[in-house]
Amino acid sequence: MRLLLHVLFYAALCGSVTSTIYCGMVLAAALRFGLRKRREERDGTPFLPAVSVLKPLHGTEQGMERNLETFFEQDYPAPFELLFCARQEMDPGLRLARTVGERYPHVEARYVTSGEPIPKFHNAKVYSLERLNSVAKHDLFITSDADVRVGPDYLRKMVQNLKDPHVGLASCVYLGSLDKGNAAGLSSRLDAVGKSVEMTSGVLVADMIEGTKFALGATMAVRRKSFQDVGGFAELGQFYADDFVLGNRLAAQGTGVLLATHVIRLMVQDSPFWISFRNQLRWMQSTRRSRPWGHLGSGLTFAMPFGLLGLLWGGLSGHVGIGLLWLAAMVLNRWLQAGAILRVLGDLDWRRGMVIYPLRDLLGAALWTASFAGDRFYYRGGTYTFQQGGRVEASK
Repeated sequence: MRLLLHVLFYAALCGSVTSTIYCGMVLAAALRFGLRKRREERDGTPFLPAVSVLKPLHGTEQGMERNLETFFEQDYPAPFELLFCARQEMDPGLRLARTVGERYPHVEARYVTSGEPIPKFHNAKVYSLERLNSVAKHDLFITSDADVRVGPDYLRKMVQNLKDPHVGLASCVYLGSLDKGNAAGLSSRLDAVGKSVEMTSGVLVADMIEGTKFALGATMAVRRKSFQDVGGFAELGQFYADDFVLGNRLAAQGTGVLLATHVIRLMVQDSPFWISFRNQLRWMQSTRRSRPWGHLGSGLTFAMPFGLLGLLWGGLSGHVGIGLLWLAAMVLNRWLQAGAILRVLGDLDWRRGMVIYPLRDLLGAALWTASFAGDRFYYRGGTYTFQQGGRVEASK
């Protein structure tokens, strides 16, 4: 019993110290990001090149019609085109894009198909991007996923990051959001706050410590040349984490890779807990394969599991009051982190997200633990197995 108490105490103490240090780093990174955002907003020198917006599609999902509408509503005075690609002409997502486009006849939009990916393209999204690249008029691209929702200044903000000709790519953090027109369960709310706080915290800290050596694929401002500089679409198509590989290789070559200060919304689907958990686990496993040492160390950034260990130690050792204070300190730790991140992301409902984040922290720790159990990923109905680095080994 005495040995167990010692193990519980020191495990809880170690994790509480590391998570508190990490919380301090997140607060510093959030402050740095906010100050940089203010500086860039004061920069009055506009950069308004012609741009092609590339949007791969596959099926429809809740809120997608409104997501697409926001791209047609861009306040951008320079020429731009919206390019949509699906595998088949009758794909519901492509048909929806056509329907939305008919309401905005003044916006140049084109709709193309790629067919089924050929064997060397295990990543269907990259296969669609290659097809879009072949028809794009302009050499500056904005890529985005179907679940991205943006404001009318989105194009203006994103292209500013390519003002420097030495910058080859810029991606941005996102605010996990729920469609206001639909009721959402607890699992979806936890997923949304996780995408906002957990993901952004790691990204901002990494950017603060070592600079941006990665990309976030939800949306990117990228030069056409950048894809070729890393081996082309056929090379990227072998990777599940194509966004990370693209940004990482560009950074290794000395090409500028930036983290934009513009924030988009990533719409979270309302889904049962087991589906939500499975989808989040897929991304957690992808992160483990892309950044194995960073992912391993992230286990020490969670706070609530160590607070519960402290509470358990207190209950077993007769120090219940200390155990309760220990747990309360870890709750406060999570509130500080969530509050800082959600405010810098511009979440108007940041207090609600802050309150539920301790529960999300427990879920995140469970996902992190489960991410080490095998390498099976679920991707649009297919099951993929990945080697080190995210390269597809086999698929079916």
